[in-house]
Amino acid sequence: MMNPEPEFARSEVLRIFNESQLYIIIGSAIGTLGLIAAAFSLLRRRRDPLLLWLTVFAVLYSVRVILGWQMLWPLGLNPPIFRRCVIAFGFLLPIPALFFLRSLNLLDRATRLATYIVVPIEIAIAIAVFFLGPNDTLQNINNAVVLIGIVLLIVSLLRNKSHSPDARPIRIALFVFIACAIFDNVSGLAGTDYVTVPFSVLILLGTLAVVAARRTLAKEQQLTVINKELEIARRIQLSILPDAFPVSTRFRVAARYIPMTTVAGDFYDFLIANNNEAGILIADVAGHGIPAALIASIVKFAATKQRSNATDPAALLNGMNQTLCGHTQSQLITAGYVYLNAETSELRYSAAAHCPMFLVRNGQATELVENGLMLAAFDFATFTTMTHSLEPGDRLMLYTDGLPEAANANAEEFGTERLRDEVQRTAHLSPADAIDGIIASVEAWSAAQNDDRTILICDYIA
Repeated sequence: MMNPEPEFARSEVLRIFNESQLYIIIGSAIGTLGLIAAAFSLLRRRRDPLLLWLTVFAVLYSVRVILGWQMLWPLGLNPPIFRRCVIAFGFLLPIPALFFLRSLNLLDRATRLATYIVVPIEIAIAIAVFFLGPNDTLQNINNAVVLIGIVLLIVSLLRNKSHSPDARPIRIALFVFIACAIFDNVSGLAGTDYVTVPFSVLILLGTLAVVAARRTLAKEQQLTVINKELEIARRIQLSILPDAFPVSTRFRVAARYIPMTTVAGDFYDFLIANNNEAGILIADVAGHGIPAALIASIVKFAATKQRSNATDPAALLNGMNQTLCGHTQSQLITAGYVYLNAETSELRYSAAAHCPMFLVRNGQATELVENGLMLAAFDFATFTTMTHSLEPGDRLMLYTDGLPEAANANAEEFGTERLRDEVQRTAHLSPADAIDGIIASVEAWSAAQNDDRTILICDYIA
């Protein structure tokens, strides 16, 4: 006669497997959704809060479902760590869910404020359960927090009047989830053990995944448009910078412009460029990016208006200041202007709070300082002109503060002294090669480029 116990055990295992497999499949599907969201975020190489919180919620819920419906417990095997993990993960689930909804702007002010209360409470309860085991008091506290959270969420969803195409399906999915959560809890109190929440979570996550993907792709498209517009702005800004200095028997000039971002606030121009004269202007608008670039175009206009004063640096800066005051949205500008005359062997220099100009003679670099107030700050500002004689072989270097203020990993600036050493080290090179050498040294020193960098070198041949 056959022993009925093995047959009974086999049928019991099959029964347990049949009950568990659907939920294990659902848990696996939810986890897969989370991993897809994570992979999508990594491929984009940009941190997206929507995808981040979707991933965290999906992975936590997936592990919770799979651990809760594995076959060890029904077969009499009850590892305490499994039970603690299931309960602890359940306490943590509201956290990524709330932050995800917050990222979607579906929470009203009261619910957003409640997030700061719910998060530390749920984290503390989860840690306590994981290390101390299940506790009725902690469970009751969690139930109260979740109940209050559900009520606030319902009120927030009802108040949300967004007409976004994403809002309606999310609200419907959330109401389905809330209804299933209430139904499962009520059925548990009534003595029947229905479990519908995993199905509603799968529906909810599917909806959220579609919305997150659609919004992420929309942001990607917006970013593409912005990048195209920035590229156009970059080309426009480059077009306002002068071409190479004309071939001259008296002067050799080279310039390098290295913006920190696509567009920048540094500017230079050759207001006079002929065989016997050179008028070189350099300017630096405070700030970076598009605002500074727009002001730089105004600086170009102000400088162009003053071409009649190109032989008088102080008058030129005075005129530029009058034009710029009140038209730069409080953006201040430093500038330096040097006029060179080969026939009289003379240089004239004036500056507005700008970096000192270097004069290199016989391999030694000297700072020329003649500074007034910043441009666009005060309409009463005045400027003066410094006059020096020119000797054959003299070199002049104008630059913006992005060079001496370049900092290394220890926040130590490159400094004017190191820059002076580089100017002297490269004094025997052509202007273009000297600029390359100086820039290479600054870039080797700096941990990152934190400002725009512009440098001009002019050699007086005689």
